[in-house]
Parts: sequence; structure tokens; C-alpha cells
Amino acid sequence: MVLSVDNNCSATSFDMELCAEKLKSFGVQVAVDPWRKLIQDAVLKPKVRRYMFYNSRAFQIAIAVIFYMSLWTNIYSTVQLYSFRRYWEASVLVTVAAVAVTVVVILIINRRQRKINVNTDVRLAAVNEIFIKHSLILGITDVLDGPHNALQLWFVHFNPERCLQSLSAHLADLRRKRESDLRHSLDQLCVVMETAVQPDPGKVEQVSSEESPLLSNGVNLKEPMTCNELLCLIPEGPPEVMAQQLLVIFSGCYVRLLVSGQLPQAMAAGHMEHRKVPCLCQFIETSALNTRQCWFTGR
Repeated sequence: MVLSVDNNCSATSFDMELCAEKLKSFGVQVAVDPWRKLIQDAVLKPKVRRYMFYNSRAFQIAIAVIFYMSLWTNIYSTVQLYSFRRYWEASVLVTVAAVAVTVVVILIINRRQRKINVNTDVRLAAVNEIFIKHSLILGITDVLDGPHNALQLWFVHFNPERCLQSLSAHLADLRRKRESDLRHSLDQLCVVMETAVQPDPGKVEQVSSEESPLLSNGVNLKEPMTCNELLCLIPEGPPEVMAQQLLVIFSGCYVRLLVSGQLPQAMAAGHMEHRKVPCLCQFIETSALNTRQCWFTGR
């Protein structure tokens, strides 16, 4: 099931009531209020929607065109410093060079988009933690619908039992044989959190009155102090708990790549009915744990 909303209009949002009715028709009984607020906070905040627009396909096409024109102009101006008897030769050379560099940049951007996105995929982890208990996982994509950029919220049926057992066994095996490699891989899954620093009341009372401003209008001129804290998404724990957390964290990324056809093809059959599509535990073991590379073929 998929819900769509126009991302060009910040006032629009997903029809949660219709979504709840459809879920009930599929036999999924979930209280609406908890996941409605989580989705609202995760993907419908203005700053998140702006981020998704700036990372959308439409915006990338516009940037690619501007980049190509700017690159072509700069290269052509540089070539003109040398004497070319035939200007068409210089034009062809410049065009080929500009096209090659632009294609390389586009391929690098597309390759980066296949990885987990902390600003969108991970924000759906709290929602997926609720829905995965009902054999559902969520992901969000953006599509170009004519002149409009639309957000699509996907609901995909997924039974986590076999993936959870397989991933737990794999984590336990890695912990016995390659614990340092496992910890190194999991340490890469971190986010930077901005937290407020609470001042020590004892030190505040000791501040001399001479250090206070001479003119005061009753407003606190000092801004609250904050610090950046590195938060590990997969804390140390039993293999079953770590596997469950990995499934929740990577569900949004997996759905986004699945519905957009960007998942690599699986050489070995996993827990999916279609052999060419890897299951979630295969995807995690390859992309997050850097193991079992032979399961996938390049695309």
C-alpha cells in the first residue's frame, strides 16, 4: 500500500484516516494516534520535507543541467586560450569532456542514494518498531509527478521471524570469530545528537556581580549551551536484541530501495519468494556488516 502527498505544498499531509481504514481491511489493528504522530514528526516536518525536495530527482536533474552548462562554459573558455583553427573541434572536445564529468557526478550521487539515509530512513525507525510487530515495514520515496514532486509512504508486508533468527545467528557467529570487525561495522551506525548542557547551580551562584551586564531588561541574553553527542544506533547487547534493532533501523532504507528497484540482485535465495530480490537480513549483512558479498551481483 502506498500513500502520496504533494511535497510542493507544505500544508498537505498523508490521509491517515484512509490509511487506518485500509490497514483494518488487511487485518492490521494498530492504534492510529501513536504512529500518526511518529510519521508527522519523522517525515512531515518542514525541514525534513525541504531536505527531501533538495534530494529529489527533479532537483538533481536541475542541478545536473546547471552543472553541465557551467562546466562546459568553463572548459570552453579555458580551451580558447590555445589556438584552434577549427572551433567545431574545440566544441566537440569540450562537450565530450563536460558530458563525461557530469555522468560521473550523477553516478556518484546515485551510488550514495543507495546507502542508508540518516535524515529520512532512520527517522522512520520508531514507526517501523511499531509496525514490524504486525508484519509491516515502512519506507518513503519521492517521485516526479509532472511538474510536482510527490512524497510516497510505502507499507510493505514483511514477516521478520526468519530474518530475525538468521541475523541473530549471524551476529552470534561474528561475535565469536570476528568481534573486532563486528564492533567496527556497528560503530559506523551513529548519529550526532545535539543536547542542552545544564549549568551547575553551585557555580552559577559564585559568579561575581561584576560579570553581569550593566544594562538588563529582564531578558536572559545568554543562549542555552549545547553540545554534540555521538549516539550509537546499535548498542552492545544480546544477538537477538541487536538483530531486532538492525531490522528496525534498516527497514526504511530497504523499502525505499525495494520499491524503486535499486536493490542489488541476490545470487542465493533468501527468505523472499522472488529469488532475485534479497531479503532484509541479506541486505543488512552485506551493507551494514560487510559480510557475505557473494550473495549479491552488481547492478
